[in-house]
Amino acid sequence: MRHAQMITSIKTTLVAAACTLPTLAHALPPGNMPYGAFDPGGDYRDETVNVIEHIFLPWEDVALSSLTDADLYALERNRALMITIEPWTWTVDERNTPAFLRNGVLDGYYDGNMRTVCRIIGGMQSPVTVRWGHEMERNDGQFIWAGWEPADYIRAFRRMIDICRSEAPNINIVWSPAGDDGMERYYPGDDYVDIIGVSIFGYEPWEVGILGGPRNYQDILDEIYERASIYGLPVMVAELGYSGSAGYVDAWENIVRQPQPDKPLLSAVVYFNQEEVHPWPNGYGYPDWRLSERVIE
Repeated sequence: MRHAQMITSIKTTLVAAACTLPTLAHALPPGNMPYGAFDPGGDYRDETVNVIEHIFLPWEDVALSSLTDADLYALERNRALMITIEPWTWTVDERNTPAFLRNGVLDGYYDGNMRTVCRIIGGMQSPVTVRWGHEMERNDGQFIWAGWEPADYIRAFRRMIDICRSEAPNINIVWSPAGDDGMERYYPGDDYVDIIGVSIFGYEPWEVGILGGPRNYQDILDEIYERASIYGLPVMVAELGYSGSAGYVDAWENIVRQPQPDKPLLSAVVYFNQEEVHPWPNGYGYPDWRLSERVIE
């Protein structure tokens, strides 16, 4: 019953967050699935149906005033905030090793980093969802918190969420694996998760070159949703991006917000409107997911 009530509450919150400002920017994909975006370029700044504002925040070398700015921006547009807290610095040559981060989190060295960020989140007026340590099961070298022993990650996640909830008791928590096989080994438990997040990206050149042909959103969603739905919690596509030919992009665009009646837990999709920051495998470079650049001529 708790899960059913939570799903209804989260969907109601997302739908109610839509505002009535004039639409001047990029149109959203067709459909009625609650939608949001990480949108640093502001392509969706005036979009009326965009109900989730996604921001990324490192917990080192961070301008904490950016959280206040994000809160005001979301409030003006009647949007909920999803805040992905990345446990590192964005200065690449100053990042710690995975072992240093793991030991530091488990030993309390980073408690103050999380507490400082979450104390500010606790004072925000927007509805806030916190996403920490995402895509932890995918050990591809991108994140220093990924590929840990599951028991270590679970302990770290629980410690950080306990701290954050003590400072911001009204937040929702997203546990956000990539959606790969084996993600269940990192699940921290129902008491620490309100929403399951997953990541879905489609890059046609890589798919054609490595897989032998393009993939479609529905097939990927079907596979990942089967893994994510076992917990009975709301499921959101927390990061979504696609790039390729005009036909490929149109095919994805026309389905990502469509109703999924066989997926009752699916509650929202959130677009990643930015260039890729980590090289795609097999030498395929850095896909550009931005709305204005994702069609490859």
